[in-house]
Amino acid sequence: MGMGRHIALATVVILVTIGRPTAAQRLAQQPPLVPQPVVADARILDVSAVQQAIDRGVDYLRREQSPRGHWSDMPGSSGGVTALCTLALLNSGVPIDDPLMHRALDYLRRVNSERTYVVALQTMVFCRASPKKDGLIIRRNVKWLEQAQCKQGADKGAWSYKSSARHGDISNSQFAVLALHEAERAGYAVSDPTWRLAHAYWTRTQLPSGAWGYNQSTRDASGSHTCAGIAALVITSGKISGGAASVVDGRVQCCGAQEENEPLERSLRWLEDHFSVLRNPGEGPSRNMWHYYYLYGVERVGRMTARRFIGRHDWYREGAHFLVHEQEPISGFWKGAGVAETNAHIATSMALLFLSKGRRPVVAAKLWYGRTDDWNNHPHDLANLAIHTERQWKRDLTWQVIDARMAQVEDLLQAPVLYMSGRAVPELTRLEKRKLRDYLDRGGFLLAEACCDGQSFEQGFRQLIDEIFPEPEYQLRLLPPEHPIWHAQQPIDPDHAKPLWGVDYGCRTSVVFCGEDLSCYWELARKGHEETYPENVQRQIDAALAIGVNILTYATGREPKYKDAEAQYQLAEHRPEQHERMTIRLAKLQHPGTCNAAPGALANLVRAAQSAMDVPLTSDDRPLSITDPALARYHLVFMHGRSSFRLTAAERKALATYLNNGGTLLVDSVCASRAFTQSFRQEMQAILPAHPLRPIENTHSLFTPTHGGYDITTVERRDPSSSDPGRPLRATTRRVPPLLEAVTLGDRLAVIFSPYDLSCALERHDALECQGYTRQDAARIALNVLFYSLQP
Repeated sequence: MGMGRHIALATVVILVTIGRPTAAQRLAQQPPLVPQPVVADARILDVSAVQQAIDRGVDYLRREQSPRGHWSDMPGSSGGVTALCTLALLNSGVPIDDPLMHRALDYLRRVNSERTYVVALQTMVFCRASPKKDGLIIRRNVKWLEQAQCKQGADKGAWSYKSSARHGDISNSQFAVLALHEAERAGYAVSDPTWRLAHAYWTRTQLPSGAWGYNQSTRDASGSHTCAGIAALVITSGKISGGAASVVDGRVQCCGAQEENEPLERSLRWLEDHFSVLRNPGEGPSRNMWHYYYLYGVERVGRMTARRFIGRHDWYREGAHFLVHEQEPISGFWKGAGVAETNAHIATSMALLFLSKGRRPVVAAKLWYGRTDDWNNHPHDLANLAIHTERQWKRDLTWQVIDARMAQVEDLLQAPVLYMSGRAVPELTRLEKRKLRDYLDRGGFLLAEACCDGQSFEQGFRQLIDEIFPEPEYQLRLLPPEHPIWHAQQPIDPDHAKPLWGVDYGCRTSVVFCGEDLSCYWELARKGHEETYPENVQRQIDAALAIGVNILTYATGREPKYKDAEAQYQLAEHRPEQHERMTIRLAKLQHPGTCNAAPGALANLVRAAQSAMDVPLTSDDRPLSITDPALARYHLVFMHGRSSFRLTAAERKALATYLNNGGTLLVDSVCASRAFTQSFRQEMQAILPAHPLRPIENTHSLFTPTHGGYDITTVERRDPSSSDPGRPLRATTRRVPPLLEAVTLGDRLAVIFSPYDLSCALERHDALECQGYTRQDAARIALNVLFYSLQP
């Protein structure tokens, strides 16, 4: 049951999901028990610090570019450093129409090198920047690399510095493999013999420990060369091995046998045991040298193995924390030890590649659950769906594998979509089921499918939903044709559409289940080393991919989080001192207008407030009846809904009494529901006829940090821009003054009403079709209302 059985190609360079690891590898989903000193605070890395480091590094390379478009190349390798800098800038977000990039690409088009490093890096640049425009150069370079590969001798399958050399090394070979892989992904074929020779070389040169040294004569293990070996094994194994799905005589065969890859398993074990971001681990002269080259390799291993953790180490956060603190603070460059890395252009480029590629947003995570490999019948499924989604969204993405047993809810929340697949009844413990519910409560989305006629999985999954949602209103229901999932991104072939079931929880459908194969067809959609399928099979693959990308689009709004992103609530220093020892009580009001449409909204507001202030807060889980005598004990009450309603005379009287006695009511219309807005305005007119709802002037102190909150004089609001079922679902985000209305009693705002959504954004269940404020600004508006209400 080796880990290597489950090699899977994936997004950007390549990603791999790995089957059931050893005991040491299972710890990979845990945070470090004894963090290294330099990365003690890595788990709370500030996203802004990472972006600022990237920006400073980009600015440094921008200043260093010569007027002719190049950077300081190494002697005899004209174009190599320039290609590396250009690749780093492309991945850091510099657009190809930037004058900086025009100059660099024009310079590289004039380079015709006979050096492996230069040819490989030049190929990777053009595959990313202009794969069609520079196709002739890419084809030329692929041919050169294939011919330059050693065809005989001890280093058969390797590459050296020049095509005329008879001996190869790990470093040149790594860059050649990366370039050929990128070329194939861009549509330029590489021969099977090239891949097979390369795979045999990497397997043959691996040390008994699982590591690699520089070459066959220098056998000292090093982290940088081991990372190179892991990446090369993942790529070459994926090129020469078949997937778990195939087409035989025009018929699709699912859940096929998977091959062992014991060398990959051993190499990952070595890296887990020796992992560090402080140095290049290993033996011999490479130890403590080639540090940035090693980190560049770590980033590749992390993405290629779909891991957030290497051993017990959160590799991206730890590495980013190290790089942020090692950057030269004024000029913005990095420098290392050794001949190459004392060149700040080289070290800075490798640091930027780690920071920019490693933080790519996670679009989904595959849930590893149970005691068998049933969770991973099609190892390439999510990887191939992520590649398809990248093309549809036109942005870089990544994905992960998450161990249900080891992961905490915070780890699950790193992925906006959690994906489950299987044939048998899914085995989850009571704690794992609790974590799934907590994940969904906090805005997560669960996608599940029964593969390979998995009737047992479907039966077990339906039982699982009943257990994590004991409330009768949350049940799997068939999604109707008008559901936005069916047109969120691209049309679905009606002849190959599959029925989808969903659970409407909160403001959207938060669980989607398919009882027919999706993963099998995603598995067949391997990009790079492609087969030609019969037309009917290809149509089924295309339909399954369309269903998958539509679900991801609906679930994320095309806005997955970067790996280093965390909620940051940096508030003003002012706090109302007289309330510091009070307990503030909040409640949600019960009413007939779908009063619990966003059940997690108030709880998330309380969490945000507790992290931002010293005042203790409490809130009730269940909605409070308006006529409950306990209403008077609550400082602020919250109300939302999305349907029309009517209060009784007793409820109107009780609410009027509460407000006149100093209580505060915060209200929003879920997803800007016109029915709820109209009903609420009518009710307020009946409750307080002498005090109408009026827009709050944008100069009011509520919109300023005066009371300890934020400047919200302008905020971001999402407005759906298409409801046409034949077109992709999209929304426009604009910066606007917040539209809030209020009832004023005396000199205070007693009722504060938002006709645009706050609740779904607070609950993190906002969807593309939901009109309202973004998550961050919804939280800021609600927090400002809370802080304003605390004033004497």
